[in-house]
Amino acid sequence: MRHTLASLGRRLAIASAALTVASFATLVHAAKTELLVYSALEADQIKAYKSGFEKTHPEIELKFVRDSTGIITARLLAEKANPQADVIWGVAATSLMLLDKQGMLQPYAPKGLDKVRANMRDPRAQPTWVGMDLWSSAICFNTVEAGKRKLPVPASWADLVRPEFKGTITMPHPASSGTGYLMVAAWLQIMGEEKGWAYMDGLHQNMGVYTHSGSKPCRQAGAGEFPVGLSFEYRASKTKKDGAPIDIVFPQEGLGWDVEATAILKTSKKQEAAKALADWAVTPEANKLYAANFAVLALPEAQEKLEFIPADLEKRLAKNDFNWAADNRDRILAEWSRRYEAKAEKK
Repeated sequence: MRHTLASLGRRLAIASAALTVASFATLVHAAKTELLVYSALEADQIKAYKSGFEKTHPEIELKFVRDSTGIITARLLAEKANPQADVIWGVAATSLMLLDKQGMLQPYAPKGLDKVRANMRDPRAQPTWVGMDLWSSAICFNTVEAGKRKLPVPASWADLVRPEFKGTITMPHPASSGTGYLMVAAWLQIMGEEKGWAYMDGLHQNMGVYTHSGSKPCRQAGAGEFPVGLSFEYRASKTKKDGAPIDIVFPQEGLGWDVEATAILKTSKKQEAAKALADWAVTPEANKLYAANFAVLALPEAQEKLEFIPADLEKRLAKNDFNWAADNRDRILAEWSRRYEAKAEKK
């Protein structure tokens, strides 16, 4: 009898302990702060970044709304009267500058700001956006499909308006995709507006489709749907690593580029948690994660040489006036749409 009672007591004690642990776990989970993050990060990057942050800050859980840069920007502007997001992470600096002009962003100097490249942050002492890395345009060129059509490897943007490329090219829609917009903004700055629009008129004649994703043209080129996909260096490198028969071309006139950046919404009721993410986003730990995807980082000391990306990528970047690109975005997109919308893929 005593043995039975002792056994029962032990079982009750174990059950009680289990309930205590479960209750504690429930309380810990309930105590977590949820941050809603709007992002244009690639879906295959978010998992690693989210995990890295939450290991450092287990008291905060990140929830993501992810889409292409132009779509996220439009959504944020549409929600201006009642913003839903707490933080913007991995969205083009030129888009964040637009939001800043609308008074939507909270100035904040994250810890370690002094180590961030001067050209990859808002220059004010209390910046409204701070960069993570930069991404640049690149051409994905399917050598197998090109061989079937006897297409030469393009060395320049100018090569793409040659008649043999008719119907072989795909590129991102600049209103939907930050990659598309950085290309258009670069052509207009490299060539001047008159010659830049004339160039895009010629390119349009050879265009198969304008996609609503910056990655899709490279995936299409990799799959052989189109021999030529105008995309960006991360997606080009990943597509080639995954075994697609592509060459990656960095046109000689210069590459369009923009900065992926972080910003806090002024209306967020979770400012301390948002600041924790902004702080972590500029740490060496975060930059090491970015280094797996991008060659040029906010913290130069964290950079690594990436396979298939030239070591001198920074020298190949076109001169880029971020203020001009942001201030003229609506005008440029309206004119682009007037001229070229007919070849946009259906949403």
